[in-house]
Amino acid sequence: MIKLGLVGLVLLAGLTIYLDAVVQEKFSGKRWAVPAKVFARPLELYVGQQLSRDDFIAELSALGYRTSSAVRQPGQMSASASQVDVHTRGFQFFEGTEPSQRLSVRFNGRQVAALSGSNDPVMARMEPLMIGGIYPAHNEDRILVRLDQTPPYLVEALIATEDRDYFQHFGVSPKGIARAMYVNMVAGGVVQGGSTLTQQLVKNFYLTSERSLLRKGTEAIMAVLLELHYSKEEILEAYLNEVFLGQDGRRAVHGFGLASQYYFAQPLHELQLHQVALLVAMVKGPSYYNPRRHTERAKARRDLVIGMLAEQGMISPELAAEAQKQDLDVSVRGSMADTSYPAFMDLVKRQLKEDYRDEDLTSEGLRIFTSFDPLLQNKAEKAVQSTVKRLGPAEGDIPIEAAMVVTSAQAGEVLALVGGKDPRYSGFNRALDASRPIGSLIKPAIYLTALEKPQQYSLTTLIEDEPITLQAEPGKTWTPQNYDRTSHGWVPLHKALANSYNQAAVRIGMDVGVPEVLRTVERLGVKHDWRPLPAMLLGSGAMTPMQVTDMFQTIATGGYSTPLRAIRNVLDAEGEPLRPYPFETQQRFDPATIYLLQEGMSRAMTQGTGRSAYNHVASDVRLAGKTGTTNDLRDSWFAGFSDDLVAVSWLGRDDNGPTRLTGASGALQVWNAFMGQAYPRSLSNAPPAGVTMAWIDETTGLGSDQSCPGAVQAPFRSGYEPLPGPGCRELIDTEGLKEGANKVLDTIRGWLQ
Repeated sequence: MIKLGLVGLVLLAGLTIYLDAVVQEKFSGKRWAVPAKVFARPLELYVGQQLSRDDFIAELSALGYRTSSAVRQPGQMSASASQVDVHTRGFQFFEGTEPSQRLSVRFNGRQVAALSGSNDPVMARMEPLMIGGIYPAHNEDRILVRLDQTPPYLVEALIATEDRDYFQHFGVSPKGIARAMYVNMVAGGVVQGGSTLTQQLVKNFYLTSERSLLRKGTEAIMAVLLELHYSKEEILEAYLNEVFLGQDGRRAVHGFGLASQYYFAQPLHELQLHQVALLVAMVKGPSYYNPRRHTERAKARRDLVIGMLAEQGMISPELAAEAQKQDLDVSVRGSMADTSYPAFMDLVKRQLKEDYRDEDLTSEGLRIFTSFDPLLQNKAEKAVQSTVKRLGPAEGDIPIEAAMVVTSAQAGEVLALVGGKDPRYSGFNRALDASRPIGSLIKPAIYLTALEKPQQYSLTTLIEDEPITLQAEPGKTWTPQNYDRTSHGWVPLHKALANSYNQAAVRIGMDVGVPEVLRTVERLGVKHDWRPLPAMLLGSGAMTPMQVTDMFQTIATGGYSTPLRAIRNVLDAEGEPLRPYPFETQQRFDPATIYLLQEGMSRAMTQGTGRSAYNHVASDVRLAGKTGTTNDLRDSWFAGFSDDLVAVSWLGRDDNGPTRLTGASGALQVWNAFMGQAYPRSLSNAPPAGVTMAWIDETTGLGSDQSCPGAVQAPFRSGYEPLPGPGCRELIDTEGLKEGANKVLDTIRGWLQ
């Protein structure tokens, strides 16, 4: 027996030495794999900014600001009819720290009229909304907090309910075990455990939830070893960050820091007593006491925690009674909240993987700052969902799918991304991966190629919109038709573009050459492997909505190709800047030529296929855009821009079947609904260098005197504008001409060229 006892002691000593090494190795090193956190853009406040009071309040609510009659501490706001007072929280940005301060923001309609604050700001930034994380395989998530960052009563409530003798025991509490045994005997079942906070931490941090004497014995030894090497404060801080407090889909919510955001949409240090007590109450069973599912049960447990604080003299009876009167105060999930934007997060991950390893993104606690605008995202989602619902299903009750991309017109930053009609669905991302024929969206590339030849083409050049038959492939011919099956004779180039005439576009494309048009597409920013067949001139080539946005971005920026980007910069876990993502641009086209194309696309909005936009947007806002419809009405596209926004929308079926929708009756309606709420800035009418305004006869396109009837101004490339006319003349009545009409018009076209 003595020998057997000695062998047991040796084995116990060996086990203790091994467990001691395990305890120290993990606790002294990097304790957690902390996922990268992804943030939206910070909302900037300055006089003159386009921002409504309601949008500002929506963003503050998403950030977890609470309404108060008087703003006294960070995280509070107070709103009147035209003013919002707010106490910001401050935030560490890539460029430095934005201090916490009191702000008063006064609004005049959809504009910031005045900004004042404790730091006398010219401009202020709100902290950015966290929109997601990049999780490791086990899907654990946490926001690390220090012990000195905890709110009042958190530590007291935790000790009062979970381990009253925490600061007296050595990791295991004989008194606590005895008390639990007595309570359980009286109750006739297990109603109280005897584990200390240290033992709970050991179980969660090192062991499994297996119920066995061996596991309990190992847990006790490791708890004693942990207390031997580390202070009570260090252990308590680790517990605060490790404890499991809920499940958000596949994401496990660990620690009080993340739980505060998940349940209250507030930083932990802002919580009040009744909120702190609820989180502590959930330690016993996060699922059983889930406040969103079991309201009454959670409130009863919360009130018990508050009562225990009062019973042990940690708070007054009056404070306890007041806290118990409070509602649970849990935030509504899904309203501009964390993990709600799978399509944009997909784009972020793809761009990050060009520079970072998977393990960096899932374990190093990086902070990713993006261009994402939650206000515009919300408007884009509503535009997609409301329009798809209104339009109804396609033929055979097949559902119609959708995608939308919104970028900043000048910087090329992705502001909003909708990957399908259900924006919360994290499967197939149509904005990035649905490659579909683009139809008439190719036409701006055709007209841009032509306008780069000012000696041949201007906006007023007459184009023949009549049937044309071409050899498509060996032994096959192709005769394109207009959508309405009507030919329009000779029409000015700008009218052919505005009304999306197929026959005119094909004639121009064949004149300048299909290979040249396809090279223009590549210069606009889209790489492709399309064959130079005539059918390409009507958009048989496929693009994703993101590629279409890239193409129209170059047109919107005056001919400068700007690679679309979602990421602005990255900080490491210590707040040190890592790789920045700078603004990059390359001039691909002459701004003067692009201006002419924009003018033609602007007429598409006022006179052509996009004119329904002005049922939603003020008539004094100059816009530019283009519809796109593919064969058999399979794909409906619209791409357009203002001075500050580029937006592309697509509607179609996943099985590539017909939708019954044209670009104007489908995708344009999504675009209209979005722009009607986004309040875009008007494109400038001022022509750039290299463009000259000239007076022309509206009917013939010839130079005219300003005083002549029908005289209008039109932009031309400088040096190629028509000469002023010799005086007012009779207008040619082409409808009245029968014999020789084509000959006369051919002569006019020759003059203009």
